[in-house]
Formats: sequence, structure tokens, C-alpha cells
Amino acid sequence: MERPAWVPRGIDISVPSVSRVYDYYLGGSHNFEVDREAARKAMEFMPGLPKIMKANRAFIRRAVEFSLAEGVTQFLDIGSGIPTFGNVHEVAQAANPGARVLYVDHDPVAVAHSRAVLDGNGDADIVNGDLRKPDGILTSPEALRLLDLDRPVALLLVAVLHFLEDEDDPYRSVAELRDALAPGSLLILTHASYDGIPLAPERARGAVDVYREIRSPLVMRTREETARFFDGFEMVEPGLVSMAEWRPDCPVAQEDPYAFSGFAGVGRTA
Repeated sequence: MERPAWVPRGIDISVPSVSRVYDYYLGGSHNFEVDREAARKAMEFMPGLPKIMKANRAFIRRAVEFSLAEGVTQFLDIGSGIPTFGNVHEVAQAANPGARVLYVDHDPVAVAHSRAVLDGNGDADIVNGDLRKPDGILTSPEALRLLDLDRPVALLLVAVLHFLEDEDDPYRSVAELRDALAPGSLLILTHASYDGIPLAPERARGAVDVYREIRSPLVMRTREETARFFDGFEMVEPGLVSMAEWRPDCPVAQEDPYAFSGFAGVGRTA
């Protein structure tokens, strides 16, 4: 397999990566055949996966625009993946050139490509960090430079918590991050679930099994389990809903059925 110049040394490109699979679903070019193969295998069970990822991306745009309208101009995007069109810094800085964005990911390819994309952008940066270790993220030199934790921050946990298993204690990680944020901060979250998927659960489980095979277990949580991540936050209207139903731009009847898969919500700290 030929090694592209943009791939950091030491990366095993024979193993699929969740962020590169996601990049493939979004039509990006930073993925390998091993990632495309895993994506196609998952799509055999759930052909609407690219639509779900695009609904995630559209929700991010609307939530970032909402944050700016609320006066929140700092963004911490954990599990940010590989930057593609319409990423947080593009949306935020187009509307507010002074907006600051810190991306966090543990995939070295996502980190390396983000650094290249953000080169020369003094108000955006990337940290190689792990959601399971919030303190390492918040005390990183990049966070200390970019984020003022005495002012509200929009924390994005979009399509990432479902890759943490219960033994990783994702609720603790979210609570630690919540407690570090100033009053008026926002939690912007999406999470995979069997709820809303226009397929029989047995068929959807075939796609979930593909993620387990590539050593990135996908944890499908219920509405109640997802709502627990918002403990200590006041939900913003319309509450915890599907991505398509969160402050939509157009009538939801026009949306693809897969856009109603899983949950999305925004909460505010008191």
C-alpha cells in the first residue's frame, strides 16, 4: 500500500480508523482503502450512514450559529476528526472573525491534517488528546492559549461519546468538563441510538458489529442514557430530539429518514 505524504510516520495504515471512515462518509479524501472497505461493509447493513453523518454536520453548523447568537465565541470540539468543509472554525469565524476554536482528537492522522489546515490561523488549534482524560485537554498549552475558562465555552461532543464504553465512564468525563466551564457555557452533543433508525434493530446491529470488528465499539444508548450526559445542564429548546428536529432550516418532512437516527441536544450551564 502506497503511503501518502500527509500521513504521519508511525501510523499503521492497514488498520481502519473511525475518523477516516467518517471522512469517507462525508465525501472527504483523507481515507484509505481499508477505511472505505469498513465503511462499505457497514453500509451493507445501514445504507443511510452517510446521511446520518451529513445530518451531524448540519446540526453542528446550526448549533455553532446558535452559540454565536447567544454570545458564546469560544469552542472546544472534542473528537473533531479530520477537517472537512463546514467545520466549526469555518462556520464560527465566518460569522465572527474573533471566534476561537480548539479541536481535540486522538487520531494522529486527524491531528496532523488539522494542523496543516489550521496553519496560520491564530484563533484555532488542535490538541492530541483523549476525552477520557479531560484534565490533559484543559491544561494543554493550546487550551491555555486559546480558551478563557472564566468566560462561556461551547463544548462540542458530536458523534464521539458513543465510542466510549460504559467502563470508560463517559458520564464522569462530561461532568469533569462541565465543572470546568463558566456559567452560560453550552454542551452541544449528538449520540448514536437504535431510536429513529428506519431499519429493524437486528439489521442495524450488523453495522454496529462492523465497528466492533475494527476495534472501535459503537455503543448505542437509549434516550434516557443519552439524557444523563446533560445532568447539570438546562436543556435548550427543543430539548433532546433527532438531529433533523433540532432548530431545522427547512420543514423536517423534506429530510431523509436516516436524519432522524439517534439524538441531538444543546444544554446550558447555570
